[in-house]
Amino acid sequence: MFRDLERIEREFEAGLASAAGDPGAIEAVRVRFLGRKGEMQALLRRFASLPPAEKPAAGKALNALKTRIETAVAEASAAAAAVRRRAEIAAGGLDVGLPARTPWRGSLHPVTRTRRELERIFRDLGYTVESGPEVEDDFHNFQALNLPPNHPARDATDTFYVEGGLLLRTHTSPVQIRTMQARRPPIRMVCPGRVYRRDLDATHLPMFHQLEALVVDEGISMADLKGTIDALWKRFFGDDVRIRFRPGYFPFVEPGCEYDVSCRVCGGRGCRACKGTGWLELGGAGMVHPAVFEAVGIDAERYTGFAFGLGIDRIAMVRHGIDDLRLLMENDIRFLARFPA
Repeated sequence: MFRDLERIEREFEAGLASAAGDPGAIEAVRVRFLGRKGEMQALLRRFASLPPAEKPAAGKALNALKTRIETAVAEASAAAAAVRRRAEIAAGGLDVGLPARTPWRGSLHPVTRTRRELERIFRDLGYTVESGPEVEDDFHNFQALNLPPNHPARDATDTFYVEGGLLLRTHTSPVQIRTMQARRPPIRMVCPGRVYRRDLDATHLPMFHQLEALVVDEGISMADLKGTIDALWKRFFGDDVRIRFRPGYFPFVEPGCEYDVSCRVCGGRGCRACKGTGWLELGGAGMVHPAVFEAVGIDAERYTGFAFGLGIDRIAMVRHGIDDLRLLMENDIRFLARFPA
């Protein structure tokens, strides 16, 4: 990697020198080295697969080069703009009164980026992407998912109820119910979208983004579930990621489990992000409960299936090193500017 850093630095300096104060050429250099598909992003993807012992030195060198490139591009752009302004003033074609505000160049929100990347991986695995209403009824949100009438999730302290006996969906699982009602197996689908719960702190919001996956077919087993989760996160985080499963209870799956990935911040050694455990909790999973199949009219003697979920906001925080979930919803341009195109 260090040889690549030296090569990129040489090519960047040569490219910036050849731009010769041309704003368009300077922008082309910026895109080549700092853009979404640029040289630095390619190295950042490779960084995730480095052995833990090499990461501190490589990360320091990578950040230092990225900072130098960003600074040099900014200085070159400012110098080119100053030359252009002086030329326009000399030509008498510019009003030198109060300058206008420089428009902010927008980019995709980190949650949108994360959602699209997950959807792309699932489509490559043969899944369809489904959607459904955010205002739901009790049957699709609770009853069909085997949540009994006295379940705590039904309380008004946890769920937003609206007029007419409806509610704001508390998870994207109702989309799974609607898909199974409308379509016969085999089914392979994911349902990303907004969900709503009565929470508000540094790690919870009243509205957040969730993605759930569902597979229904003959002969589906826990081995298929584990293989799918392993393939998903290795595609997303890199081949060095490790997965673990822990027993867990959810009314709509049996057996149920929770799954974690090795911490992407510390490499599994233990840090503040993973609370010293070396693992990041991502979501729940399990085999679809026969009662769910009964509610949607699918023969549980013939078909089996698995489902698992994850919080898109949580994954975006892990990917981009964000420590407060509320930052994702405040629309602060200073924060969003950290994620350029």
